[in-house]
Formats: sequence, C-alpha cells, structure tokens
Amino acid sequence: MPYFEGIGRRKRSAARVRVHLEGTGNIVVNDKPLDEYFTRYGDAVAATQALDVTGTRGRLDVTVKVRGGGVTGQTGAVQMGLARALVKYDESLRPVLRKAGLLTRDPREKERKKPGLKRARKAPTYTKR
Repeated sequence: MPYFEGIGRRKRSAARVRVHLEGTGNIVVNDKPLDEYFTRYGDAVAATQALDVTGTRGRLDVTVKVRGGGVTGQTGAVQMGLARALVKYDESLRPVLRKAGLLTRDPREKERKKPGLKRARKAPTYTKR
C-alpha cells in the first residue's frame, strides 16, 4: 500500500510517521493503538492535531515508530512527523498546518549541567561565615 512519510523530532525523541492513502482512520504507534500508547488524554489529542486541523481524520491510516525521550517529547515528535507527512501527501495543506504552528521545529533542548553548580544554572547557597 502506498504511503507518505514524515520525520518529526522534539527534545530527545524522533518519530517516523507514515500516512497510508486508503484507510479508515486507524492510528497505530509502536504497534499499539494510539489511546493505548499515549495514555494521557492531552497527549493523544496533541499528537493527532494535524488531522483535525486539515480535516483528514477518519480518511487516512497512520502508522508511527517513535523512540527516545519521554512522553511529552514523543508527543511533539509525532505531531511534527504527522504534519510533515500530510504536506507530502497534499502540498495544499501546508498553509493550514503552518498557521497552526505544526511545521515549526521546537529547538529547545535540555541545558547541560555546569561544574560547580547543582544543575544547569542553580548555584549552591552563598554563605559568608
């Protein structure tokens, strides 16, 4: 079955999303149904936001392979990968997805810990005596 593929990244996560042409709206993430993989309600909604914005929910099957990072990072990676795959599927969807902010990569990464500090920026409490 032909498909269109998009790769999305967020924090330490990377997702490979495939949009299959003929489908019934079935969404599978790492060989599990969407609701079983993303158990928090907001994550499942955010991951498939591109389908709602473009009005293609229920018409396309989506399969996702996602790895790395945590739940929030994986959600963002799937969201971006799905948007990119939809643009390959139909170029006319680009302005709608761009306006919704789904094609912009979120560049924020975890800042490294510095020597002499407790975390990236938190310094030990100063004591005079």
